[in-house]
Amino acid sequence: MSDTSFYSPLQNTSAKPDILLWISRIFVGLLFIFSGLIKANDPIGFGYKLQEYFHVFNLNFLNDYSAWIAIIICALEVILGILLLLGIARNSVAWGLLLLIIFFTFLTFYSAFFDVVTSCGCFGDAIPLTPWQSFIKDLVLLVFIGIIFIKRNKIKQIFKSSAVNNLLTLLTVVFSFGAGIYTYKYLPVLDFLPYKVGNNLPSLMKIPEGAAQDEFEHIYNLKNKQTGEEKKINDKEYMSQKIWEDESWEIVGEPVTRLIKKGYQVAIPDLMITDFEGENHTQEIVENPHYNFIVTSVDVTKFTPADFLALDKINQTIKSLSEEYNLRAILLTASASSDVDYLNDQLDLILETFYADAIPLKSMVRSNPGVMLLQNGVVIQKWSKDTFPSKEELINNYLK
Repeated sequence: MSDTSFYSPLQNTSAKPDILLWISRIFVGLLFIFSGLIKANDPIGFGYKLQEYFHVFNLNFLNDYSAWIAIIICALEVILGILLLLGIARNSVAWGLLLLIIFFTFLTFYSAFFDVVTSCGCFGDAIPLTPWQSFIKDLVLLVFIGIIFIKRNKIKQIFKSSAVNNLLTLLTVVFSFGAGIYTYKYLPVLDFLPYKVGNNLPSLMKIPEGAAQDEFEHIYNLKNKQTGEEKKINDKEYMSQKIWEDESWEIVGEPVTRLIKKGYQVAIPDLMITDFEGENHTQEIVENPHYNFIVTSVDVTKFTPADFLALDKINQTIKSLSEEYNLRAILLTASASSDVDYLNDQLDLILETFYADAIPLKSMVRSNPGVMLLQNGVVIQKWSKDTFPSKEELINNYLK
């Protein structure tokens, strides 16, 4: 393509535009950009979702690379979406979109049909979708991407200049990968999890007074002793029709119970903090009125040398602060006590050790290790292993 004047960047628009193609490009492009960015906001969280798929397909050897695979997938979605809107590399983009949506459609169908992954993670924690909702979404996208693929030769570049298009492509790639790498290092820009800054954790761990409860239905299998007729009836009909007064009917087997309406869902239903002997310290720690540094680690055996150095810095900073301030500091982990003992021996930790399940730990801080500062149950701030501040910064910004 020959380079033309930068002052006339737009293609000749005298040809009649293909409305269906433009609608498809805008819809697919914007959706891919949104989907990629919302997951790139939390690549470690998307990586946890990928690990569920790895487990289903016996690809557990990929678990250690899940966050970086997540960054690549998110970047690919954003790149394809932006280049589609700009009309750059139309054949490569059309093929990329088609192959990607076929792959996603297979995954969501497999998840829904075999009920193996309860949420696809298509839009991260921002917009949770069930597997069947995700599958329907992918079918709709498949139709629009099919239109783009069939009409790909009609796609025109927005800008005529090859220099401009090359620059835009480079900026798109840098931005797409940079977004995921930034949040991997500095934590999500937008936190959609219950442990986000400003939340009062004790209030999220209990059902408010007067909140709606789950509603269940009980189904009875009835059999007529005289005629042998069998029928199913729910508990409300059983009571309203006073079936129990008719001795010709008997209940066969155990009644089947099913949920018909979900009630209020506790945001934090699964947090239990215990000591080595299994004694529950959840309320004592979460509701501590003093400054409370909670250093989280899902698995201390996954520490790299850089992680050890980061934890040592965190430990030494908190140790120095504890000489001047009334605070508590704990290490909260899902690791075995023997692994924590080894860590204590190596770093001489000032942190008290407590244990919690890996699931809530993964939601607290998207970093291994990470730090969460609490006071009176409120999350004051969170830091990744790379962003934990100095003693002076902590005093000036938080402890004063």
